[in-house]
Amino acid sequence: MKIEVSEKRDNPLQERTEVHFVIDHAGDATPTRIKVKAELAKVLKADAEKLVIDSIESKYGTNKSVGYAKVYNSVEAAMKLERKHLLKRSGVGVEAEAKEE
Repeated sequence: MKIEVSEKRDNPLQERTEVHFVIDHAGDATPTRIKVKAELAKVLKADAEKLVIDSIESKYGTNKSVGYAKVYNSVEAAMKLERKHLLKRSGVGVEAEAKEE
């Protein structure tokens, strides 16, 4: 699996960096969000805990997928601004919610 960042934009108002990326997964199925999150964090040199993957879409007939992710400046900013189901899906703030319950 190879990830290439196609567009990167800083959004200081929402305390995040927005990233569009292309995944080349020749010979394999579409990778899971967990694998993509780990690999994208390496490519961006960012903390995986602050990374929220919004979407991954496979391109029909090719071994490529396109995606959109957001890297927040802090976990608190992600918890405040991001939709709950995306936080859960990306594994952001899971420990904090477990402690509250």
